[in-house]
Amino acid sequence: MTRFAEQRSAVRPRRVTIAQWPGIRAPRLLRAGTETETLAGYHATLPGPVRARVSLEELAAAAEAIDLRGRGGAGFPFARKLRAVAEHAETGGPANVVANGEEGEPASAKDRFLLATRPHLVLDGLLLTADALGAARAVLYVSEPRLAGIAAAALAENGHAGRVEVFLAPAGYVSGEETSVTRALNGGPAKPVDKPPRPYQSGVDGRPTLVSNVETFAHLARAVRLGPNLIAWDGAPGSPGTTLVTVTPDVGGATLLEVPFGTPMRDVLGHAGVGAPRALLSGGFFGGFVPQESWAAPIGHRLMREARLSLGCAALLPLTESCPVATAADLLAYFDRENAHQCGACFNGTAAMARAVARLRDGEAADKDVEALARWSTSLVGRGACGTLDGAAGIVAGLLGVYGTLVREHLAGVCPLCAGDPHDPAETRFRITWGDLFEEGEPLTRLSRLRRTHESAR
Repeated sequence: MTRFAEQRSAVRPRRVTIAQWPGIRAPRLLRAGTETETLAGYHATLPGPVRARVSLEELAAAAEAIDLRGRGGAGFPFARKLRAVAEHAETGGPANVVANGEEGEPASAKDRFLLATRPHLVLDGLLLTADALGAARAVLYVSEPRLAGIAAAALAENGHAGRVEVFLAPAGYVSGEETSVTRALNGGPAKPVDKPPRPYQSGVDGRPTLVSNVETFAHLARAVRLGPNLIAWDGAPGSPGTTLVTVTPDVGGATLLEVPFGTPMRDVLGHAGVGAPRALLSGGFFGGFVPQESWAAPIGHRLMREARLSLGCAALLPLTESCPVATAADLLAYFDRENAHQCGACFNGTAAMARAVARLRDGEAADKDVEALARWSTSLVGRGACGTLDGAAGIVAGLLGVYGTLVREHLAGVCPLCAGDPHDPAETRFRITWGDLFEEGEPLTRLSRLRRTHESAR
């Protein structure tokens, strides 16, 4: 057995460490412990009385003041989405609002941890938005049954069980795509549909629907409750505040951190105990390989875009033992398994790219495989109903662009790292499970007591 395989067998299941970033001045989004915060505990973190409602313009202004962008991967400005939904609701009937907690990204842990430990913060942002829009429905969309139970207990505690629905969706990479979300809530499969219309135009029940990530709603609640000036104590000019980052290496434990915008990626890796990886991907599976000269790029949507990088869902994947070729094969095999199997270009394209890169890993590829990969990395972009095919093509483009010389070397035979690579045809090496995040009984013990208390009081 190779050293790599010995390490892999020793670290499954991997553990996730919750690390506190030093020097954050505003009240933190990320709690150090795993116990679920109660309503009283949440209110104790706020500087003053809690206003039940704010106007649409107040909400949009708070989001704009902290440059709030979606934390699910796209980084779209929240205030712009909010106003677009409100505008379409003037003619399309009452809007709907969905907090998307379906964390389909295998290497990310932030949304599950946030919902499990601070449900009232997320629900506060959801309720503020629903009330500001005069929404007909407010929905929390999750795929983890234990999170659904935590949310139900929190809603019983805050008295909004009749206002917010908790929808349990099937788990999967495409289940959290915004049109998958609205399609599932309309009674269909949790799979993407062609756009337009987009959900802000016509979504749940055919109404304008705002779909945003649960971390986004948490930051929105903080902007309203703490005020933009306090949020701006941390971060960088033009990028105020913090974001949750998951550092998930190919081998060993993962680390979840709250990081101020503007922090260099290299510093985040060092704080997570991964000082000198062989290679790095940013933005999770939908991101891409990062050239080594860009590892010091600052964390942030606009900051990383200026460096031609992707923050995405803020998952960093450092490779400490794996060859980039084997890693690309792992990711492409995942895309091949997890695509919606409803677009021919995606279904066939992801499979073709996965097979070609697997041949590279196994020392069986020829020049024609590399030529085909180069062609597919551009010709397949934009041809799927969702971004899955684009993500797969981006992995190939990054592999060829950043590690072109290494790819050519693989045409001569199997590299030593790939020869010992313990690839699993049914699972990715970057998967973070619920058991990786929480010990048995965490964080449910307190919430279970809380739910029983409310049930006995009814």
